[in-house]
Amino acid sequence: MEVRVLGALDVRVCGVSVVPSAPKPRQVLGLLALRADQVVSAGMLADELWSGRPPRSARTTVQTYVLQVRELIDRALVAAGAARGVSGAKDVLVTSPGGYTLNSGGGPTDLREFERLAGTGYRAMDGEDYPEAARLLGEALALWRGPAFADVQVGGQLAVEARRLEETRLCALDQRIEADLRLGRHRVLLAELTVLVDRYRTHESLHGQYMVALHRSGRRGEALQAYQRLRNTLVGELGMEPSVALRRLQRSILLAGPEREPAGLAAGSAAARLSRAG
Repeated sequence: MEVRVLGALDVRVCGVSVVPSAPKPRQVLGLLALRADQVVSAGMLADELWSGRPPRSARTTVQTYVLQVRELIDRALVAAGAARGVSGAKDVLVTSPGGYTLNSGGGPTDLREFERLAGTGYRAMDGEDYPEAARLLGEALALWRGPAFADVQVGGQLAVEARRLEETRLCALDQRIEADLRLGRHRVLLAELTVLVDRYRTHESLHGQYMVALHRSGRRGEALQAYQRLRNTLVGELGMEPSVALRRLQRSILLAGPEREPAGLAAGSAAARLSRAG
C-alpha cells in the first residue's frame, strides 16, 4: 500500500487508487490514512464526520462507509491478481476492537518519510552540517504536493491535523532557508522569500530571513522597508510590535551601513534565533 496525505489524498493498493469519490467515505479514508497502522476508534470517525454531533445512526453509517472503502480495496486486489498473503480487503482495512486499522503492509507513506527526513535534517542543523541539512530538508519539503488533505472535506479531527501538518511544513521550510543562508545562497533565496513573505504576512522568522537576504544582496533599503511593512501589519492587524529579536535585526541593519555586514547577520544570525524561538 502507498499512502499520501501531504496534498490530495492518494491511497493505492497494488498500485490501484482506492480513494472514494463520495465526500464522507473519502473523509473516513483520510483519517485512517493519517493514522495508518494505528487503531482509529469508531467514535473518532464519527466525531470527524459530524463534528462532535453524531446522529443516532452514526455507528451504522460509519460501518457503511468502511464497507464502501473495502469494496474499492477488493477491486484493487482483484485487478492486481491479489498480493501474496492478502486474502481480501479485511486484511487491508482491519476491524479492530472498538475501531478500524488501515494496514499499510510496510508500504511507503509520505508523512512518515517527511518526518524522517525533516528530523534528520534538524539534527544536521544542530551539528552545523548545513549542506546536509539543506539537502535533507529540501527532500522532505518536496514530498508536499499542496495543503494536507487538499481534496478532502475536513471535520474536527482532520482540520486540526491539517493545521498541525502545515506548521511542521513551515518549520522545515524555515530551517531549510536558514541552512541556505548559512551557505551564502542569499541571492538564490530572494525570489522564494519574496513570495513567502507576501503569503505569510505576519511570519516573523521568514521576514527576518528575507531582510538578511536583501541586505546581503546589497539591498539594505529594501530590507528596512520589509521590516516596516511587517511592523505595520503586526500593529494594524494584531495590535503588537515585532519581537525583540526582529527589532535587533532591524537596528543591526540600520547601523551597519550599506558597505558592511552588520553584527548578528553572520552565522548565529537574528533570523536563526527567530526560527529557533518560533
